[in-house]
Formats: sequence, structure tokens, C-alpha cells
Amino acid sequence: LSPAPTRPLLPPEMFVSTSALRVAGRRAAASTSFRRMASAGASAGQRASREQFRARALPVLATAGLAIGVSQLGREEDKSQCLFGGTNKVEEAIKETEDKFANYWPRNIMILFGPPGAGKGTHGPKIEDLLGIPQLSTGDMLRAAVAAQTDVGKKAQAVMKAGGLVSDDIVVGIIRDRIREPDCRFGFILDGFPRTLVQARALDKMLSEEGAAVTKVVELQVPDGVLEERICGRWIHKKSGRSYHVKFAPPKSMKLGPDGKPVPESMKDDATGEPLIQRPDDTAQALTKRLASYHGETVPILDHYRPHGVVKEVNANQSMDGVW
Repeated sequence: LSPAPTRPLLPPEMFVSTSALRVAGRRAAASTSFRRMASAGASAGQRASREQFRARALPVLATAGLAIGVSQLGREEDKSQCLFGGTNKVEEAIKETEDKFANYWPRNIMILFGPPGAGKGTHGPKIEDLLGIPQLSTGDMLRAAVAAQTDVGKKAQAVMKAGGLVSDDIVVGIIRDRIREPDCRFGFILDGFPRTLVQARALDKMLSEEGAAVTKVVELQVPDGVLEERICGRWIHKKSGRSYHVKFAPPKSMKLGPDGKPVPESMKDDATGEPLIQRPDDTAQALTKRLASYHGETVPILDHYRPHGVVKEVNANQSMDGVW
């Protein structure tokens, strides 16, 4: 059987929360099957195979959002040793399972929304690690397409050289090429696109042609009055995108001057020691315009997806532990 050309959005009751998945995973790990395997006098190679099976199967099941799959994992690990009899056959079984999920289950396609300073750069990588799917930035995809000189990348390059704005059709084409890569087979997270209702509809059309649809829209909510402090104290490591804040997450190298403000030369990335920068639009004046744009153009996208039951609002005006 081949997958249908288009997949309608599944009702929300077909999905389980990430917290439910974590609970199911812990229960599976504590099951008699797991304890029996741990206590059995298995060789080091067999134990490694089981660990590999668990490490690779859990992200697949979590991405598909299937609680029943997680609950069956303990039994499947036992069976993998009895039925498959070795590392190579376990690998084959994992590959077969991955292919089935990629072909017959809807990909987990998430859009991450939030005003400037809401924490997309902070929470995005955590979601990425939890689900095992990549976070895609339109800026990064655009630069990669131009560098690779793909057909759509060449079109974008020509427009930018002429001083124009890259059209929605070109951006959607770049996304289409990117999501066909192997790391997106189970899903992906979009950050920075769509920004308008027109772009959202163009994205929906492209995904339907790929036999997919948006399955979750997450909005990080923070009051406008809180955002100025967040934005104006933000420093960025340009190459990696790592974000720091002079109050909430300062770099280890930060030193304060006599005026109580950070010394720019002391602001360096913790991992590389390279200089941090502040974005030109991370100012109070620019923030006012950016928020007006966000509320006027981006928020209606939530209303577009809300009837499908995939929109989730998250209070991001709290600690990291509170958000999670």
C-alpha cells in the first residue's frame, strides 16, 4: 500500500501530550521486561543492541505521538533478541519500523510562534531534542539554498542581488526542498515562517501536495510590557544562534562597567569564546514596530489553524521549569 496523496488533520484526541509520553516511557523502562533484561546474564554486545534499540525507537514513537507504541516498547526489546538474534537483524527491524512510520503516519509538523523575546530561541532547541526532529529557520534555509546553488536558491540569490525581497513562492520552494531531506522524514519545527496569513495558506498548499499537514501550532505568550527588558538585554552568538541575556542568562565572561552595564568587549560565547553581538533591531524603538507587526499579521495565523484543533497557547512569562 502507498500513502494517500493528502492527509487530513487528525483530531486532537489522536495525539498524546509529551508529558504523557514521558510517563509512558518511564513505565515501560520500569516494566518487568526491562528488569528481566537488565538482570539477565547477557553479553556486552547484546546489552548494547538493546540500548541502541531503545535509543532509536523511542524518538520514533514520540514523534509519531503513539502512546500504545511506547507501552509496547519493553516487550518489543525482548522479542528483538529472541526473534532477530543479533545486532544486524535488530538494525534491520529498526529500519523497517522507521520506514513504516515515515510512510504511513503523519509527520509531526510544528509551527513555533511568539513575539520577539518570547523565548523561541530558548525553547525551540529543547523541543527539537525532545521530539528528535529539526528546527528549521527560514534564514538558515535560505542561506543554505543559495550556498548549495539549488534551482530555488539561484532564484533567491538573483532577487537579493537586485536588492529585492524574496517572494513567498521562493521561500515555500526552499522549505519544500529542505523538508525532503532525511532528517525531516518524521517531522520538523518551523521557526520564523509563516509570518502572514498568505504565507500560511501557501504553506498548507505545499504540505498537502507532499501528503502532510501542520499538526501542532505552539504560541509562546508573554505580555508586551515584559518584552522590552528581555529584548534590550539580549546578546547573540551569530554563528550558532545561541542567545544570552545580561540579567537572565549572562555569559560567563560578562563584566560590568562603572555604570552597571555590561562591558561589550567582555561579552563572549561560553562555548567558543567568540564575541557576542546585539541585533540592530533589539531596541525599545524597534520593538514597538515589531510588536505591531506581530499582532497585526502573525496572530491571525493562529485563528486560521484554531478550527483544526492544533493550536496550543503556552504561558512563557515564567521560569524555564514553569514553561516545561
